[in-house]
Amino acid sequence: MAGTDTADLHLDDFFENEEELEHALCVLAGSDSENCSYPRGYVKRQAVFACNTCTPNASQPAGICLACANKCHDGHDIFELYTKRNFRCDCGNGKFGDFQCQLIPIKDEENAKNLYNHNFFGRYCSCDRPFPDQDDKVNDEMIQCVICEDWFHTRHLQCEVAEMDEMVCEDCMNKAPFLWTYAAHHSAEMQEGENGNVEENEEILESSEMRHEEPSTSLEQKEKEQEGAPTRSFPCKRSHDDMIDSPDEIKTVACKLKYFQTLHVSTPRKGAVFWPSKWRALLCTCTSCKRAYVASHVHFLMDRSDSVLAYERRGLNEPFGKHPLMTLTSSMNRVQQLEFIYGCNEMATAITALFDKCAAEKKVVTTEAVYELFEELQAKKQRRTNTGYE
Repeated sequence: MAGTDTADLHLDDFFENEEELEHALCVLAGSDSENCSYPRGYVKRQAVFACNTCTPNASQPAGICLACANKCHDGHDIFELYTKRNFRCDCGNGKFGDFQCQLIPIKDEENAKNLYNHNFFGRYCSCDRPFPDQDDKVNDEMIQCVICEDWFHTRHLQCEVAEMDEMVCEDCMNKAPFLWTYAAHHSAEMQEGENGNVEENEEILESSEMRHEEPSTSLEQKEKEQEGAPTRSFPCKRSHDDMIDSPDEIKTVACKLKYFQTLHVSTPRKGAVFWPSKWRALLCTCTSCKRAYVASHVHFLMDRSDSVLAYERRGLNEPFGKHPLMTLTSSMNRVQQLEFIYGCNEMATAITALFDKCAAEKKVVTTEAVYELFEELQAKKQRRTNTGYE
């Protein structure tokens, strides 16, 4: 998520590049847009939404799948929650009163295993604010914790922000305190890899399946934030003798966690921690550690396919196999392709013009204005079609 003043909105603010567009598409592509996910039970990961029209703040929290958001709640006030793990669609169950799901009318009264938080009422972060927040004048990015799945403003994470694939907030780190050991060890390990004998360290790390980027270390949040100040920090250096001496040694230990604890490397247990893409592979899976994951309710960390990155990759490959828009146009003949491209360009031009007009007049882009724009585009298309047949 990225906070943006609606009055200053432009088309480029939605999708700054093709990679960001693909990322947004994959969030939806990994879920079924036509069939309610309820019969599949507690889906490993799926796009989840909340309907403020049917389940407002005073009611019980409830979540709906992509298909129900499109078909059962079309035109309602919807909160997009990105993805949730092990979630079963609530649409039309006991939390919705007399409202029935159009796709699967008969459902259990509730899904007892679903986990909810304030996101289902449109509030996020430790500040418990909505997104977008019209009262927040700071253009701040939001990042999702991979454990509690809440979204946080970067300035409220109490740490330096790093370019990593996953983040665990401070509360979740404290609920699974053994994660601090992994964070401290691998931060120091990879810092030595950057400043010491790089080739030798990379060979050691690759052999022990521990070659990864440096997770950020948690630091006290600076009392004052200076615009343009560097956001990356690095932990204290260790000598090469403090590194793992042999890849065979790590392979033969009974518990990686206990082994790392003997290295006596630590960082301040404060703030969120950022992790590289393969950090889950570094976690110990001995019997004792598995019990600790279950006791801390983070057993899913042992499953690498649980990550949002893995979900997005599945969305790209199933059912599309390549970029969704490319697949769509490949099924068209040449005339249809040209018409589709023309329509996309026309829509992009019209949306940009609308945003520029609202920005110039310092007005908010309203839902009514967008609907009116699409009606005008539809009318223009109809006029072109009728002219073509005359």
